[in-house]
Amino acid sequence: MYFTEEHALFRESFKEFLQKEVVPHIDKWEETGTIDRFIWEKFGEMGYFGLYQPEEYGGLNLDIFYTIIFLEELQKINSGGFAAAMWAHAYLAMTHVKIEASEALKEKYLTPSINGEMIGALCVSEPFGGSDVAGMRTTAEKKGDTYIINGSKTFITNGVYADYLVVAAKTSPELKSKGMSIFIVDRNAKGVSASKLNKLGWRASDTGEIAFDNVEVPADHLLGEENKGFSYIMQHFAMERLIMGVNAHARAEFALDYAINYMSEREAFGKKINEFQALRHKIADMMSEVTVIKEFNYATAYKLGKGEYPVKEASMSKLLSTKIADEVIYGSLQMLGGYGYMEDYPLARMFRDSRLGPIGGGTSEILREIIAKMVIDKKEYKAPVKEVFKS
Repeated sequence: MYFTEEHALFRESFKEFLQKEVVPHIDKWEETGTIDRFIWEKFGEMGYFGLYQPEEYGGLNLDIFYTIIFLEELQKINSGGFAAAMWAHAYLAMTHVKIEASEALKEKYLTPSINGEMIGALCVSEPFGGSDVAGMRTTAEKKGDTYIINGSKTFITNGVYADYLVVAAKTSPELKSKGMSIFIVDRNAKGVSASKLNKLGWRASDTGEIAFDNVEVPADHLLGEENKGFSYIMQHFAMERLIMGVNAHARAEFALDYAINYMSEREAFGKKINEFQALRHKIADMMSEVTVIKEFNYATAYKLGKGEYPVKEASMSKLLSTKIADEVIYGSLQMLGGYGYMEDYPLARMFRDSRLGPIGGGTSEILREIIAKMVIDKKEYKAPVKEVFKS
């Protein structure tokens, strides 16, 4: 219903690329917390950062299900951190550049981003804010033909090694959420500093805390209109939540497949452990849940790809998919017994990586309140002005 023969060919070629170019380096990157620069360039050469980008900037302008395949296969090499670094660049930072940047900024930042020559990071969360985007304290004061940015951001994927930062800041603090704007800030600008955070999972990615101390940003580095930043962030949240939902069903499916294969080989009490009814039924329950959220995520992606704004469905996708993924990966690890607890097997890393799902991109608690507003209070969220994906 959603995938064509061309999609299938793309999936196979991307799988081969990951196995050849990425998997041999994953353990090193997990250990060092640094992804070597060459792989970004290889992704760019293959067009993987341009799947949904306009052709005039070097993109391929493909439909949303190429992105779904991209996300799913990244989850199946067992490095949530590497996957996050790739999709945070391509679908968080680059989305704002694609939609809100001027033509000059697109030439300067979007084309090199598609080519893998530049790495971007989206900087919204703050040490005192977390999910409270409207409560951010970072400011951008207009002075002549520049803005002066002061403040800090945290939990920023690619925050340490990115070449540019897409930064949200208050240009009119007295207007609260209606006084927020977004800027592109060069990483090497004077007054920008970053430190790497030590995390439970996503070890391969560089997650940073970033400080802005009187950072001068040219006025033409403003994305879109002044004081419209909050609406720009909100209009892209549906895609971010769906990404987290797709990531969740893909890693849960990978964990289940691994556990099922292990159970077909492992013997206990004179028979394969996949013959024990208690374990068989647990697998049946978990596979049923994963299949349901996977189909729901595909349906939500279809709506988004057609230009609709399924913010309710995307919020539900992230809420349920990340919850079920945690439970399924926990259950899959249990199927391996003591081996599931060993770092030589993939479930231990996957267990740590998956835990970020209910936290990043809006906590489950925040999502429940957003969903409740829509289904109880009948709150409506306006659709974005521009489509992100080819219809």
